[in-house]
Amino acid sequence: MNKLLSVLVMMCLPVLAQAAGGAEPQLTTAPINMDDKVSLQRGAQIFINNCLGCHSAQYMRYERMAMDLEIPVDILKHNLMFTSDKVGEPMRSAIPADLAKKWFGAAPPDLTLEARLRGPDWVYSYLIGFYADEKRPWKVNNHVFPDVGMPHVLSAMEKSLGEKAFKEAMADLTNFMVYMAEPIRAERERIGVWVLIFLAIFAIPVYFLNREYWKDIH
Repeated sequence: MNKLLSVLVMMCLPVLAQAAGGAEPQLTTAPINMDDKVSLQRGAQIFINNCLGCHSAQYMRYERMAMDLEIPVDILKHNLMFTSDKVGEPMRSAIPADLAKKWFGAAPPDLTLEARLRGPDWVYSYLIGFYADEKRPWKVNNHVFPDVGMPHVLSAMEKSLGEKAFKEAMADLTNFMVYMAEPIRAERERIGVWVLIFLAIFAIPVYFLNREYWKDIH
């Protein structure tokens, strides 16, 4: 009886937790296109100019990003490298972790794998989900991440671009973060298509060989 009661309690815990914390936020589908190099380049520029000041991406190297996104090395060095002068270096934050913790209450997390951890839709919805909230220290809140400690660092971009263009820019940024979380993804998907085609073609002679082998066996 006690064992059955324990099982029932464990089954009910997720429901009770959701009821206590409220419904899950509604996410907006992120328009991801890993084959759009221009979008990825724009996303890289937005990330480096606006995110890398506080957040690091220490599992991504400038050289790998430039190679994958077809960014010339001279443009990379002059326009996209502000925290290092070596193309082989990781993309580290410009702010020391101890100062970030002092100013924000906690050190901003590394964002290299954020899109893979949270999912593209969550990242995109978060980026477009800030709204004014006078009760919060930074006067903003977020629909996806309530009471977030991060200020709306892209608010100036949002005001200058307008809602539609800002969402397009955030789609580019999300696209880049998805790439950054798994740089080999686009190549893996292309190879996967050819593997499936090969297996489909290979299955034809295998089928006839199998039928020929077993035809005289009863």
